[in-house]
Amino acid sequence: MSLRINDIAPDFTADSTAGSVTLHDWIGDSYAILFSHPKDFTPVCTTEFGAVAQLAPEFAKRNTKVMGVSVDTVEEHKHWLADIEKVGGAPANFPIIDDTSLNVAKLYDMLPAEAYLPDGRTANDSASVRTTFIIGPDKRIRLMLIYPMTVGRNFAEILRALDAVQTADKFPIATPADWKLGEDVIVRTSVSLEDAQKQFGDVNVVLPYLRTAKLPA
Repeated sequence: MSLRINDIAPDFTADSTAGSVTLHDWIGDSYAILFSHPKDFTPVCTTEFGAVAQLAPEFAKRNTKVMGVSVDTVEEHKHWLADIEKVGGAPANFPIIDDTSLNVAKLYDMLPAEAYLPDGRTANDSASVRTTFIIGPDKRIRLMLIYPMTVGRNFAEILRALDAVQTADKFPIATPADWKLGEDVIVRTSVSLEDAQKQFGDVNVVLPYLRTAKLPA
């Protein structure tokens, strides 16, 4: 069955560049980003891992842990780290798990159950392993983004989406198109105007079903 938003993220234990990790224990009371890749030493993936290394302070500010998934061995990951750090200009201190078994790729519905890795495979054999998941402290999947091999991920968008998820966890709000942290939010329709004014102060009634407000300081 396909994974959906608000499903519990499937738990797993796997070897990684940081030792053995069990996903739910590793997440703890943090948010988590799980981002997957079809193969080490591929150009797009190397730039993406480098971008994540650069953004380590931003993820830390947001109480968010990051884990990479690649369907190669831990030893290959460790050799790849030098390239990642050269491209990103920062140490890649997040775990990268060994998914040569394809256990995680299949648990997260990125590959069919019968998928296997042929001898001499290329990244095309696991091309669909290109998904990003944002997972909450409750271990539920909050967001999924899927990219083809030719399109590098926009980590500015992933941070923006993470901000939106975390803000909606704190307040009865949603966020409009292109929203960024600090901008007006949408008051949920389940909140009465009176209650919204108590919580947010001024509420702008754009349409009967669209009300905006500033977040409390």
